[in-house]
Amino acid sequence: MLLIAGLGNPGSQYAANRHNIGFMAADEIHRRHNLSPWTRKFQALIADGMIDGEKTILIKPQTFMNLSGQSVGEAMRFYKLSVADLVVIYDELDLPAGKMRMKTGGGSGGHNGIKSIDAHCGKEYRRIRLGIGHPGVKEMVSNHVLGNFAKADSAWLEPLLDAVAANAGLLVKKDDAGFMNRVALAMGKEPRDTAQKPVAKPAAQSHIRQARPQKPTVNIPKSGPMADMLNKLFGKKE
Repeated sequence: MLLIAGLGNPGSQYAANRHNIGFMAADEIHRRHNLSPWTRKFQALIADGMIDGEKTILIKPQTFMNLSGQSVGEAMRFYKLSVADLVVIYDELDLPAGKMRMKTGGGSGGHNGIKSIDAHCGKEYRRIRLGIGHPGVKEMVSNHVLGNFAKADSAWLEPLLDAVAANAGLLVKKDDAGFMNRVALAMGKEPRDTAQKPVAKPAAQSHIRQARPQKPTVNIPKSGPMADMLNKLFGKKE
């Protein structure tokens, strides 16, 4: 059994926040894999079903981000899961927007939701970090994280969430390298298609047409010195 936790803050006022990209990923996994309806349990919204033949539980803690560990820990204890059975999806300031990284264990990077899960569940779980970019100035971090995604962000946000959900089966199989490669490949296609347009080449002539001798463009005189010379060279038939 696998427990996948998407982190965010509950409430419609936070739904489109960058900080809620974990919730968004969980919602897309839920939709794509046709899991059970969301229900309230463990201070969270949970859903379950089969992904690639493995029982999988999705959880979106409703405790607010800073207390995420309370909810996730309660679910883990109920299902008798180890920390190795946990995958957490959350936002990462220090990754460019649209990038994804995955690792097992490590530090919280200052993320309060991860600090809480570390405290309640241990640290050796798999972490999927989805880049939301950094505003560049420390004083702007809070507004950036709790600000909504811009409309233009959908160009990378939707493909990223789709790639994570489409390849969730690799998470179930613990093929983390395969998962990362598939997501990276999916995200790499869009920039390559749009970044540079090939320069249009002149329409190629048929090789048959190219092989044919071209008609002379100079008119050969019928009389005069030039005509006389040509007649001597090639022999004019009378």
